[in-house]
Amino acid sequence: MDEFARIRYWTEGRQSTALLQAQGVVLGIGDDAAIVESPVGAAGGELQWLMAVDTMVETVHFSDATMEAFDIGWKALAANISDIAAMGGEPRHALVSISAPPAWEPARISRLYDGLFACANAYGVAIVGGDTTSAPLHMVVSVTLMGTVTAGAAIRRAGAAPGDAVFVTGPAGMAAAGLHALLAAAAARGGAAAGGGTGTPPLPPGASALVQAHQRPAPSVRAARMLAARGTVTSLNDISDGLASEAWEIAEASGVTLALRESLLPRSGSMTAYAHSCGEDPLTWILYGGEDYMLLGTIAAADAQAAKADLAAAGLPMYLIGEVEAGPAGVALIRDFDVRSEPQREAIAKRGYNHFGN
Repeated sequence: MDEFARIRYWTEGRQSTALLQAQGVVLGIGDDAAIVESPVGAAGGELQWLMAVDTMVETVHFSDATMEAFDIGWKALAANISDIAAMGGEPRHALVSISAPPAWEPARISRLYDGLFACANAYGVAIVGGDTTSAPLHMVVSVTLMGTVTAGAAIRRAGAAPGDAVFVTGPAGMAAAGLHALLAAAAARGGAAAGGGTGTPPLPPGASALVQAHQRPAPSVRAARMLAARGTVTSLNDISDGLASEAWEIAEASGVTLALRESLLPRSGSMTAYAHSCGEDPLTWILYGGEDYMLLGTIAAADAQAAKADLAAAGLPMYLIGEVEAGPAGVALIRDFDVRSEPQREAIAKRGYNHFGN
C-alpha cells in the first residue's frame, strides 16, 4: 500500500457522521487541510480556543513490554484530552501524526488507530487530519488537540489563594504501580526464558486495575466541566508528571504554599496492596509516579463540600486533600496518618518525571 492507501486503511469510516457534525466538521481527513466551523457556546456565548500537543516516543514512553498498539493510540490522545480538561475546557478536534519505522507493519499501526479512535469516540473528539512519515528505528506518535472554553473562563494554575481547599479527582499512584507490575512481569519472562522456562508469568493478583490505569487512563473531562461551571475553582492542573510536581507548578504560579495532608490522600487498595507485596512505598508512587491524568486543583473553601457532593451525585470522585497557605511558593506534606503521634510537617521535594532531569 502507498501512503494514501494506508491513511484510508487506518482512518476511513472510523467516526460517525453525527459526531463529526456535532463538532462542526465540514471537511475532515482526505484533503490538504480540514475545514471546521467556528463553534458557538451555550446560549450563543463567545468561546476561546484551547490548543495542546503531546508526543509519545517508542523506548521513551512505551515499549513492547508495557503497551500494545491499541494502548499507545488511546494514551496518546488521552494525554491531550487531560490537558484540555485541566483548563476547564471541552475537547473538540485532533490532528494525529505518526512516524513509523519498518518494524511497524500496517496492521499493527491499524491497531494503534483503533485505540486513537476508541478514545476519540469515547470523549466526542473529531479526528480531522494529520501526517504520516517513515522513521528509521522507533515509532513516534504526536497528537495536537483543539478544545474550547467559555471566553474568560479558562482555569489556570495561577489562581490559588490562601484559604482555598486543595482537591484531586482520583487516587494517584495507580499508573506508576501498573508500570512497575508490567516491567516486573517482563523481567520474569526474561528470566524464565534464560532458565529454559515456558509460559508467560501472570501479573500479580490485583494488578489488572493498575495496568489499566497505566495503559488506558481516563481523563476527568466531566468533572472538569462541572467544576468549571461553579466559578469557584481557582486553579487546576492535570497529574501527568506526579502529584508533587503538579502541586509545585500551582504553588509557583500562584505564589503560595500547598499543604497536603497525608491522611486525606486517596489510596487505591490494589495499589497499596501491590506496593506492600513488592517492598515499595505507596506514598512514593502517589507523590512522584505520574501519568495518572486526573485533576489537581484548588477551590474556594466555602464551596468545597458542596462541589464534592454534586460530583458524587454525578458518580464522580472528588477528594479534599489539603489547604492553600500564605507563604513562599512550595509544597508541604502534613504527616498525620498516625493518630497516635503529633502531625509532622515535611517539605515535599520538587521532583517528578522530567525528560531532561531535575
